[in-house]
Amino acid sequence: MLARDTTNAARNVFGQPLMPCSVDPVTGFYRDGCCNSGPEDIGSHTVCVQMTADFLAFSRARGNDLSTPVPEYGFPGLKPGDQWCLCAARWQEAYQAGFAPKVVLLSTHERALEVCDFIALKAHAIDLV
Repeated sequence: MLARDTTNAARNVFGQPLMPCSVDPVTGFYRDGCCNSGPEDIGSHTVCVQMTADFLAFSRARGNDLSTPVPEYGFPGLKPGDQWCLCAARWQEAYQAGFAPKVVLLSTHERALEVCDFIALKAHAIDLV
C-alpha cells in the first residue's frame, strides 16, 4: 500500500468527508477502499462508479480491460455491479460517448471535478434521492 498524506481529510464532490467506495473488491489508488488521491495519483482515480456491462466493453475497446483478472497485481477483474474508483478522464470520455457508468457522489473525490462535469456526474448519481 502506498503512503499518503493524511493531514488533510479527503473531501467528496460536495465538500463533505469522502465515504468508502468498495472493499469487495478493494479499490482506490491506495487500495484503501476509498477514491483518495494524491500527487502520485497521476490518473486521478477519483470517481466512484458502479460497473455496467456496457461500460466494461467500452473500456476494453479503449485498451483498458477491467474485466480480466491480473493476479500478479492483485486485480480481481470487475463485473457489472462492482463499485470501483475510476480515472476521472475515463469517466468523462465514457460520458461523452454515451457509456458512463453510474456514480456514487458521496464516495467521489472532489479532485474529480478538475476533469468531470459536475452536472453530468449528478445526472448519473445512484446516491441522490
